[in-house]
Amino acid sequence: EDGCIYFHSGKKGHRPDALKRNDKVSFCVYDEGYKNEGEWALNIKSVIVFGKIEVIDEISEISRIVTKLSYKFTQDEDYINREIELYADKTDLLKLNIEHICGKKVKEE
Repeated sequence: EDGCIYFHSGKKGHRPDALKRNDKVSFCVYDEGYKNEGEWALNIKSVIVFGKIEVIDEISEISRIVTKLSYKFTQDEDYINREIELYADKTDLLKLNIEHICGKKVKEE
């Protein structure tokens, strides 16, 4: 709803170390593709997003956003609240602020 993409991350490891050095990122998604009848080549559509990552480490903001995201997977509020209570302080929320989006369709021949 705010035009950003969110990821969760542990507070230690390669990802947070890399983001401290450089906050520029790209994120790519692609569909499962399809084959036209009688052809072997796969047709794939992809989208790449470029932007900068903002680390959200404020517990109240993590809880608010993660609660919204959790409803995509379950409506069990007790489960959602319990997971947030157990893990919110151990989690960084990464906000991808989008600067550029491009997409394409490729025929893999």
